[in-house]
Amino acid sequence: MANTQFDQFLEEATIAADDQSDTTLGRDGLYGLYTSWCFLHQSVPQPEDAFWAAMRKKHIKPERKGLRMKGPAAADYILASYPGLV
Repeated sequence: MANTQFDQFLEEATIAADDQSDTTLGRDGLYGLYTSWCFLHQSVPQPEDAFWAAMRKKHIKPERKGLRMKGPAAADYILASYPGLV
């Protein structure tokens, strides 16, 4: 099976959290990280409903499966979310 854009995003920009601490990504954060990842890869993000459908197929539910950010997309997302840091 071909590696989809969503598979590549999850591999490059997320890591499973060791626990369900408050540092895991929620719904807004996970989609925001995805859009940052797309920006860095110069690809068009899929609509939010398509993104969540793909995450459901992968059994990823931010409220239950804790994911953390990693990589360049994490830095881009943080800087875009908090412009006062620059």
